[in-house]
Amino acid sequence: MIDVQPITIEKEMFIAITVKLPKTNFMAVTCDTGYIMCGALDVKLLNEKLKERGIIAGRAVGVRTIEQLLEAPLESVTLKCEELGIHKGMTGKDALLKMKQSM
Repeated sequence: MIDVQPITIEKEMFIAITVKLPKTNFMAVTCDTGYIMCGALDVKLLNEKLKERGIIAGRAVGVRTIEQLLEAPLESVTLKCEELGIHKGMTGKDALLKMKQSM
C-alpha cells in the first residue's frame, strides 16, 4: 500500500509518502527543495556518485512512522544540506523547515 498525504509543519506544506513493504516501511517527506527519508536513503551515494546534482536530503534511522521521521535526529545529511546549515543531529522537522527557507 502507498499512502501520499499533505502535511503542515509551522504553516508550511510538505508531502509525506509511506510505502508499506513486507517487514518494513519506506518513508519520505518532501518539499520543492529537498527531502528527508528513512534509513533506506543512501547518503554516501548521493554525496559521491551523484554529487554534481546537489541533492538536498537527510536520513533518519530506526523510524517506523512519518511522525517518528519528523521528530528523529538525522543520522546523516548530504553535502548540499550542510551548505544550507542542515546538519547531522537536527530533527527531521527542523531540517525540512530549513529546506523551505532556502527556496
